[in-house]
Amino acid sequence: MGRAVIVQKLKLQSTVRWWAWLIALILGAVLVMGTQHDAVFYHDPILKVTAVQHQKPTKITDNFQNEDWQTQQTLTGHLLNGKYQGRSLTISNTYSASGAMDQRYRVGSQLFVVLHHHAGQLSATVKGYKRDTALVFMLWLVVGLLLLIMRFSGLMAFLSVAANGVLFLLAILLNGSTQGAQVLWIFGSLAVVFAALTLWLVLGRTRQMLITLATTLGGTLCAILVALLVFHVTHEKGMFYESMQYVTQLPRPLFLAETLLGSLGAVMDESTDIISSLYALKRERPELTSMQIFKSGRQIGSTIMGPLINVLFFIFVADTFPMALLYLKNGNSWGYTFSMNMSMGVVQSLISGIGIVLAVPLASYLASRWLPKEVRA
Repeated sequence: MGRAVIVQKLKLQSTVRWWAWLIALILGAVLVMGTQHDAVFYHDPILKVTAVQHQKPTKITDNFQNEDWQTQQTLTGHLLNGKYQGRSLTISNTYSASGAMDQRYRVGSQLFVVLHHHAGQLSATVKGYKRDTALVFMLWLVVGLLLLIMRFSGLMAFLSVAANGVLFLLAILLNGSTQGAQVLWIFGSLAVVFAALTLWLVLGRTRQMLITLATTLGGTLCAILVALLVFHVTHEKGMFYESMQYVTQLPRPLFLAETLLGSLGAVMDESTDIISSLYALKRERPELTSMQIFKSGRQIGSTIMGPLINVLFFIFVADTFPMALLYLKNGNSWGYTFSMNMSMGVVQSLISGIGIVLAVPLASYLASRWLPKEVRA
């Protein structure tokens, strides 16, 4: 009788899971299709390309003997919204094979355009792609996989990202209202809120959450203090703040705020892994002493520390690689290219690496002091 009930429950769970997948698939299809017909909700004019004509590509060469191929295309389409909805237009566009500063458009593309009136004639120039379809698809894919695979944990993870996004937007608005005068205090406070909110939503109100939060904030603070000490001793030689792009306020506090948030994410990742592993280990083997827990935490940290630092390095390389190639192709030296594109990123990676290293003994010590109380309770 008991076995039959278990089988019936498993079948019911399987049925519910299949229905959930089906509903998520239908909802995603509706959202993606909806973005193809939502032009009326946009203020900027949108043109749908219905025909494209290409001219013969021409070879171009710059002063540094860089070669590229440039193609002129004529786009024909009709406006999807605004005062001139349904109006047909013909637009010229030039794109290169490298695609460094331009793009090639195809039939079916929806483009944001700027309308011009001259001598009673209506013309337009292209601003760029309407990309909401790809954005909605990726968002649906991420959220759907989180909810269907991770279920409640996935929901909490999504809520934490959404809440942090709202808080980050509010912090940017607050920073703008103060003209950047309090940027470090604003984003320093935001880092604490980020860590507390994220860990609370993911881990809940537990001692494990408090240990992870203390480790995250402690490791991040130590990394920033070490960086400030090194800056003071070296008088910040080799810090090319002028290489920071599009900076409209004092660059040094902004750089420290960026470093603080970047180091916070790396330290939080490592702290969560170490403490979660130690928590599970203690539940499986309650007889472990505090010293054994501390040593286990160091072993776990030494295992994940290397890959995590390499992940930061790969992210940094991926971010600077295109611009570095552009600098080198335009005759700049390796030294100048490194100074203008990579030096600040290397410093940020090193500071985050310091936080990762310091978080290992800190997480191990706090876990060895507090985890036994949590398990016994």
